[in-house]
Amino acid sequence: MQITRNSDSTIRLTKEIPIRTTAIRIALLGSATVLSFVAMPAVAVHAEDDPQRKYLPGDIVVTGERDGYVIDDGSSATRTPTPIIDVPQAMTVITADQMEDQGVTQLGEALRYVPGVTLETGEGHRDEVFIRGQETTADFYLDGLRDDAQYYRSLYNVERVEILKGANALIFGRGAGGGAINRVSKTADFDMAEYGLAAQVDSFGAFALNADANLPANDTVAFRINGTYEEFANDRDFYDGRFFGITPTMTAKLGPDTQLTASYTYDDDERVVDRGVPSLNGLPLTGYDQTLFGDPDYNFSDVEVHIARTRLDHSFSDSWNLNASLQFADYGKFYSNIVPTGGVATMVNLAGYQSGTDRQNLIGQVNLVGQFDTGAIGHTVLLGAEFTSSDTDSVRDRALFNSGVDTSVTVALEDTITVPAFTLEPQRASTSELSTFSAYAQEQLDLGIVQLVGGLRYDRFDLETTDLVANFDGARVDDRVSPRFGLIVKPQENLSVYASYAETFLPSAGNQFTVLSQQDEALEPELFENIELGVKWAPHRDLLLTGAIFRLTRSNTPSVDPVTLLTTLAGESTVEGFELGLVGEPVEGLSVSLGYSYLDGEISESADVSDIGTVLQQVPEHQITAWARYDVTERLGFGGGLVHLSDQFASNSNAVVLPAHTRVDAAIFFEATDQLSLQLNVENLLDEDYYASAHGDNNIQPGSPLSASLGARLRF
Repeated sequence: MQITRNSDSTIRLTKEIPIRTTAIRIALLGSATVLSFVAMPAVAVHAEDDPQRKYLPGDIVVTGERDGYVIDDGSSATRTPTPIIDVPQAMTVITADQMEDQGVTQLGEALRYVPGVTLETGEGHRDEVFIRGQETTADFYLDGLRDDAQYYRSLYNVERVEILKGANALIFGRGAGGGAINRVSKTADFDMAEYGLAAQVDSFGAFALNADANLPANDTVAFRINGTYEEFANDRDFYDGRFFGITPTMTAKLGPDTQLTASYTYDDDERVVDRGVPSLNGLPLTGYDQTLFGDPDYNFSDVEVHIARTRLDHSFSDSWNLNASLQFADYGKFYSNIVPTGGVATMVNLAGYQSGTDRQNLIGQVNLVGQFDTGAIGHTVLLGAEFTSSDTDSVRDRALFNSGVDTSVTVALEDTITVPAFTLEPQRASTSELSTFSAYAQEQLDLGIVQLVGGLRYDRFDLETTDLVANFDGARVDDRVSPRFGLIVKPQENLSVYASYAETFLPSAGNQFTVLSQQDEALEPELFENIELGVKWAPHRDLLLTGAIFRLTRSNTPSVDPVTLLTTLAGESTVEGFELGLVGEPVEGLSVSLGYSYLDGEISESADVSDIGTVLQQVPEHQITAWARYDVTERLGFGGGLVHLSDQFASNSNAVVLPAHTRVDAAIFFEATDQLSLQLNVENLLDEDYYASAHGDNNIQPGSPLSASLGARLRF
């Protein structure tokens, strides 16, 4: 997909139709089937648990040994070498071992087992989540740098996934009102050459092939390359697609105190855009869980992502370290779809559109970290700055039915939907130029039993946009100072009790800042305030028990007065709740990741009083996540998981309910040799009928039925 700007300032979108070769797919599927019995990867990769290691990405070590489900590195939450137990913030980490045990390859699959996080369907073409009741398409990070475009993220080059809960602009800047999701990359190591191969095939015919090679050239330079090829399939009619990704990395020691890390990622994703099923009488429409409510020849997404990144680490002394990162990302995306918009017992309403986005991000970040003592007081000081530059071109055309008269059409409700002929009409086109500058400072004081964390961040958000359809040039500059404070009491080294306060903000342009309307241009940013009390206890090094109670307030939310019809910033919503977590190895051979969250979210203030008390969309009151692996012998192990979500509303209309559901998963692990391991994963073991996520009231995604995947890992 290409988006070009013509001399008259209009935007032209060009879509390249992918070529899908049946012979290639059959050959690859055959290879995957063979490899699933003879090989599968993965060199288990892990981050060192030394709490003194530098802020991300840190040293990644390739090893055949399992590291389990718990780590003590909490540096993503502070940008300083801080153990998780000393971070005054709830934080969930999904390690490489847990991702491998669950057989997941995409980010959304891994997040299902995180309490306080629920999935949005993302319209069938992007990652979109709710964190503590706050919806986001942009609060994703790669090694601490923003990765905000709308696409699906693979895990082939990821060492672990970190979910940080609660607003915290000091670390992440704008957005991240409910929290942020950070992926930690695999990087090259100097220890030894290691290689891994992986293959996985499931009962629907989907498969994945992975390769991982760590290649030390000498004592000062090491290379690593990760690659994957996946083909998608599930129980839904017409659904297919493929993903290709490759990431070479280099680590170079430029001297005894200086290290350079460089990487490049190319991801190419093509898939059918499946928007799910509509609702009927306040519930998801049943009986059509396999039906594509669209056109299989038109519902399609094509994404290409290029991310180039360098990072320099330098130690001035034992006390002072500096790291500087530079990242350039280019995102090209096109998607088109026919979507269900509602219906009645025998009919369904359809609409449609196509959209394209081109975005280039340049991000620079520098952090100076000092660790020293003044008398009996320990200090960890962070001084940092960040700049971003982002250019975005976006275009959208809508479908017109009935000879170009109507924007929607009603058709018969059948197992295979017949979509009438339609034409396309330009609907939106825009360009935007964003520049940001941030400066921040943080101090962590160690007074012995008491630790204090405090800091401020200044952000300047400067956005200029052009609406090429309305012929409107919008511009807005927002300057914000966001605080963070934390108090940690440690009666003993392995126990901490904390209280924290943090803020963040979201400019009126929203998550994707593509265009400013005349109304948006006048609006101040939304504000997020997180107050949290928590406890963290590590009975031993490989086990961590956590609990947190919090109140998250979102204010300055646009709200329309029903009398004057004017938009004001009178809206406010609150989410109150608590969460519990237990992760690690309570007894030898048993690895667990257990979580529970209770959320109570509603609109607390509005210019329209009828909105007050509305329950926030896709915020289940109760969420239980549980995964465990038990190794019976050194060669044989069993795994099992459970995900339970209580009733939740599909949207803020509170008109459609996603019923409560419980999904049970299972796994068998067999170490055939020291190099070869085999794995069987079963999803939805009890074949539960459920609806996993939604995008509004009429794009509801049915959960997958009982299915199985067989995989193998080979390391040498």
